[in-house]
Amino acid sequence: MNASELGLPMAVPAEGLPARVRIHEVGARDGLQNEKAVVPVEVKAEFIRRLAAAGLTTIEATSFVHPRWVPQLADAEQLFPQVSDLPVELPVLVPNARGLERALALGARRVAVFASATESFAQANLNRTVDEALAMFEPVVARAKAEDVHVRGYLSMCFGDPWEGAVPLAQVVGVCRALLDMGCDELSLGDTIGVATPGQVSALITALTDAGVPVSVLGVHFHDTYGQALSNTLTALRHGVTTVDASAGGLGGCPYAKSATGNLATEDLVWMLRGLGIDTGADLGLLVATSAWMAGQLGRPSPSRTVRALSHQEQ
Repeated sequence: MNASELGLPMAVPAEGLPARVRIHEVGARDGLQNEKAVVPVEVKAEFIRRLAAAGLTTIEATSFVHPRWVPQLADAEQLFPQVSDLPVELPVLVPNARGLERALALGARRVAVFASATESFAQANLNRTVDEALAMFEPVVARAKAEDVHVRGYLSMCFGDPWEGAVPLAQVVGVCRALLDMGCDELSLGDTIGVATPGQVSALITALTDAGVPVSVLGVHFHDTYGQALSNTLTALRHGVTTVDASAGGLGGCPYAKSATGNLATEDLVWMLRGLGIDTGADLGLLVATSAWMAGQLGRPSPSRTVRALSHQEQ
């Protein structure tokens, strides 16, 4: 018998947690952009369709960046029309005004910009200072809002930087406020190199709310470099966060931060949330099957512990 037939995981709700969590699935963009080999556009489209069939309602589809920057996502114009009819939200990353215009031309209704909390990573990722990057995003966000498009602001290096070390809370809060003030609807707090621990997560969310940032606009994006992604997520949920970024099968990392390993696996997140009685709308069996299928396409096992455990049970 498999785990679900045995009634596992046992649902035991805990006080102070949300009844529902929205998973912001990043595997098709953040995950696949880190692959050394280019994944065929037909495989990417099928991956997104299977994720939608598994009950995920927000699936980040691609990034409208210059092909020289991220050659793995050079097929954005070919991919987006193949999945745009799905009944789910399909946000796309837009690094600048040109990227936004490309996305709008294909009918994208949710976009994201990618800022940094640290100067070192802003230089490595965008070849700009933090302030210069924010200035570049201002007209992008304004144009998107003029078209009534939802804008997410990613903020990387919120908890630690490979060049600068620990990142002061006030520094992160300042960039978050700047992104909100320019019109971002939502913020994703990124632990880009996976060094955060629960106390730090608690301190940052508290600092943000003290600075007038509503917890309702916050999402969290944890990497599992040191095995802390789930504990950090649970801490964020206890502070009222209800949006969690995750990547099917644990795909991805960060091409500009060499110490970064995979994202929090969607299946591992769903297993924990199911055990806490928190609704996600996701079908764990279909998610596992999807990630096992993609692992086969990539020619290697999934790093997700849940995918490995449940795939083994089904063999």
